[in-house]
Amino acid sequence: MISPRCFSAALLLGCMPLRAEINTIFYGALNEPPPCIINNGELVDVDFGDRVGVRKVDGQNYIQTVNYRITCESGISGMAMGLKLTGNATGFDSAALQTNITDLGIRLLQNGQPFVLNQRINIDAANPPVLQAVPVKKQGVELKAGAFTVTATLLADYQ
Repeated sequence: MISPRCFSAALLLGCMPLRAEINTIFYGALNEPPPCIINNGELVDVDFGDRVGVRKVDGQNYIQTVNYRITCESGISGMAMGLKLTGNATGFDSAALQTNITDLGIRLLQNGQPFVLNQRINIDAANPPVLQAVPVKKQGVELKAGAFTVTATLLADYQ
């Protein structure tokens, strides 16, 4: 005679669902966003002139607007445009490019706020941020006179 416990276990095992399988297909299309060009491929030139006083560099004096234009072909939707400035930062300011003069940098601002180098920010392609550049120095140092220069790359992209 089968015990009631064994009989219940046999009924449970016999009621287990059957396994079902079906093939699954994944598909889509790869798209490349339309190209964007900054300043028609020309250099963005910011000239501070030859009257920057070594004792007047304070992160406010000599501020210059960075004149740039982003032109993109139409046809993009659903993607966020970004802007990134790549270059070598100073050891004293993550938003300042290191110039050829020790302890002198060029700080970048986007809409009045520090534009941290090598970090992408989302922007409105129809209304890109105002970029500005201003000389800064390491606190507590005295700059020496001389011509300064620095180069960076401005990159606009879609994600």
